[in-house]
Amino acid sequence: LLGRPGVTAPIVGARTPEQLADSLGAVGWELTAEQAERLDAASARPLPYPYDVLHRFRDREPRDD
Repeated sequence: LLGRPGVTAPIVGARTPEQLADSLGAVGWELTAEQAERLDAASARPLPYPYDVLHRFRDREPRDD
């Protein structure tokens, strides 16, 4: 989560000491680029209107008129 743009302080929401220990045990882990891409692809959601339209036209080549 810390590798995501704009995230400076993730919040751990543990309800039990065991959950807290598991979360703290992950300190120092880093995902590979491939792992991050797979997670991003699995959790991708379609953009709502009008952002979907804007996204499609953002990368278009300019027309020669």
